[in-house]
Amino acid sequence: MRATWSGAPARTSVAESQSAGATPHRHRGTRAIARMVEYAPSTGGLALWVKHQNAPERQALSTSGSCVVTDGCTIFYGAEFEKLPLPEQVGHVAHEVLHIALRHPQRYLDLQHLLGDVDLALFNICADAIVNSALSHVSWLQLPSHAVYLDKLLKTTLQLEQPVDQALLQWDVETLYRAVDDRAAQGRRGKGAGNSAGAAPNPSNAGNAGAANASRRPTAESGGPGQPAEGQRAARVLAMGRASQADLVPGPATQGPPEEAAEAARQWRERLTRAHAGDGAHSMLRTLMADLPRTRTPWEQVLRTQLARSLSQEPELSWSRPSRSYLANQGRSGPHHRMPFEPGTSPNRAVPRLVLVVDVSGSIDDELMQRFAREIEAITRRLAAGITLVVGDDRVQRVEVFKPGRSKLSEMGFNGGGGTDFTPLLEEADRHHPDITVVLTDLDGPARYQPRCPVLWAVPQAFASAAPPFGRKLVLS
Repeated sequence: MRATWSGAPARTSVAESQSAGATPHRHRGTRAIARMVEYAPSTGGLALWVKHQNAPERQALSTSGSCVVTDGCTIFYGAEFEKLPLPEQVGHVAHEVLHIALRHPQRYLDLQHLLGDVDLALFNICADAIVNSALSHVSWLQLPSHAVYLDKLLKTTLQLEQPVDQALLQWDVETLYRAVDDRAAQGRRGKGAGNSAGAAPNPSNAGNAGAANASRRPTAESGGPGQPAEGQRAARVLAMGRASQADLVPGPATQGPPEEAAEAARQWRERLTRAHAGDGAHSMLRTLMADLPRTRTPWEQVLRTQLARSLSQEPELSWSRPSRSYLANQGRSGPHHRMPFEPGTSPNRAVPRLVLVVDVSGSIDDELMQRFAREIEAITRRLAAGITLVVGDDRVQRVEVFKPGRSKLSEMGFNGGGGTDFTPLLEEADRHHPDITVVLTDLDGPARYQPRCPVLWAVPQAFASAAPPFGRKLVLS
């Protein structure tokens, strides 16, 4: 196992680090990590896969009193962290390591992209409850006295009495957040930018991120103007976690490309599983949780694979033309021996054809529409495929044909409304004899016609439970 260590932050000079009694290759969590590895070599060793960085001496990480925060990639240590007893330091580091291993900051951004408005303070408390419960059985570390636990949160807010082990096997952070978030729904759509990680998670502005977290802890009586009022469950959760420290500060460095995020989730799931099995009865984790990171293949990768299979040029034998090797040898294997005729190959079609059907009934988000259009453009340009665009709702509004590499879907506007009937759209698509038809829709409407080619239904995450009438469904998240 390779450890990733970082010294003092860039804005802290070597002289300042040495004056504080630290060497450039050490950080404030070194002693706590050594204790974790001593007592639980495998699960404690998860900290060695995490980046660690000291915050400048005179800078607070957050206004809520946090002495340690994480952006999902790095743990940042404030100056107050060194003043804590060693068991409390171990509790803080183990807590943050689990936040990173379970990818809570990244999952906050994913949930925000899906729902639009996700309260970071409420999400932070839900994530804390799961992490604290997973560590609650460990005697060689000390969690804060005001720590929130999953069984108490379920009993207080949902009136559910479950043992900790059973609750950890049932509840993940997204399910728990949705269950306790009963705030008014008005104004949630489009407010994600305001609730996103407004400050970059690094020591130079971690205080601003903490201030943003603290400002997003309204009470049931003091919902600000334009802010959705909390329901009873959300208010109880916020009251339970009012004394806890806001330690999740997602920012620009938190989430990378979809392919990298999927690979990171897979790696952390494997590390957690192997570490828990390696330590056995001495594992730092109470049990393997339902909150383990999920491995999900990005929809962009699935779309590329499906279109490549249908649109790639597959050569086939052609008896009307000889092979290149036959021509190079002039049909002879020697001065007096003729070779048998060897057929060549030719493309099985002149230009691969894709029909893209866009449902403009008003249920597709504009940003998702643009992402999907850019992905289609890149794939067809690489495969030299022509595109036929069919736009409509309960009728065909317009049809446009683009030559290979000439489509500009991302620059087009798609306006419409009302209900949807896929029958006329699919009939129009089949008239162009495509190799594959892709339908961007919410699957809310009848389809009384099935084209002869394969059909791929591209559906937003909000309609993932809808069943396609035929063909394959691809969920765009």
